[in-house]
Amino acid sequence: MTIHTGPARVGVDSLRPAWAEVDLGAIRANAALLSNLVAPAELCAVVKAWGYGHGPVEVAEAALEGGATWLAVALVEEGAQLRAAGIDAPILLLSEPSLDAMGEVVRARLTATVYTAAGIEALGQAAMVHGRRSDPIAVHLKVDTGMHRVGASPDVALTLARSVVAYRALALEGLWTHFAVADETEHEATGNQLALFRATAERLAEDGIEPRLLHAANTAGALFHPASRLDLVRCGIALYGLAPAADLIDRTPCTALQPALSLAAHVSHTKTVAAGERLSYGLRYLVTTPSVVATIPLGYADGVTRRLSSTGGQVLIGGRRYPIAGTVTMDQILVDCGPGSDVAAGDTAVLLGRQGDDAITAWEWAGRVDTIAYEVVCGVTSRVPRVYRP
Repeated sequence: MTIHTGPARVGVDSLRPAWAEVDLGAIRANAALLSNLVAPAELCAVVKAWGYGHGPVEVAEAALEGGATWLAVALVEEGAQLRAAGIDAPILLLSEPSLDAMGEVVRARLTATVYTAAGIEALGQAAMVHGRRSDPIAVHLKVDTGMHRVGASPDVALTLARSVVAYRALALEGLWTHFAVADETEHEATGNQLALFRATAERLAEDGIEPRLLHAANTAGALFHPASRLDLVRCGIALYGLAPAADLIDRTPCTALQPALSLAAHVSHTKTVAAGERLSYGLRYLVTTPSVVATIPLGYADGVTRRLSSTGGQVLIGGRRYPIAGTVTMDQILVDCGPGSDVAAGDTAVLLGRQGDDAITAWEWAGRVDTIAYEVVCGVTSRVPRVYRP
């Protein structure tokens, strides 16, 4: 993917007048803010899901430049992509890989998360076949302290830790857990999870097993539960400049985060539509006065949620807000610019991001369609060209 160093414009390698701009300076600044906040704990930048829609390699490099020392991904393929790009930092897999993927885990020098006996055995065998005797494969054991998605029960954590230690080709580097409600800052479950995790770590220590890295904090944990920072924090959404929950947007330190992603397109067509006409599929939007209607070449195949058309979705053109008019279609949306508008083909329309003195945020968009900002940014699809601002 081309990195464009000038203004946010679609490069000559794209024929499409639509783009998502990623501000790598914002990524670096967010990483620096998080690194300084949680020190002496290390920052692990979560770049799974194609870097939350921002681009995994570009985000990883910027995060490391900003102070992250670790990266985290969900899939073996995601980690291998980072290695193929020349990134040498430790890369943590956040879930236990399938048994037949363990060989690639070792070959790509990824740090596996394990939480089953079968997973440990498969990784141990792969390490003996594909690893180097002088360089044990690092392993992190995940403990389920209450989210109940993946992870080992605290009751079996010691048995599994002993299994890892029994393999000379493996090294138990980390013990970790994941919070379920850290973004609900007053919820008692986070403290309970942390206490159970600490008790599990103490049980291992009593048996002589003391992993170098204990980690529990996700973004919300790192920001609002200082006791959970431990040795490493895993930050995803804050790295991209977004608060972990809508009601935390105006709280420090979320106010210092810099959103990194914007979504825009050039108006492709305009026309004046007579009063009484209806627009788009289903003819659900009624034009009540003669109005200039603009067509923008972005649709639900690009991640523009179809429900936006019925829940008050807006775009910015010339620094002014205009409503999405009628059903969002696969490749295009219509915008009601009002009577006598001077909006014209070629004008820039912003669906996410700032224009003039106003901004449409991922959390605003999320609120309109009853979801979270994570889904909004991850939903910007790969057919939208990315433009990288250094």
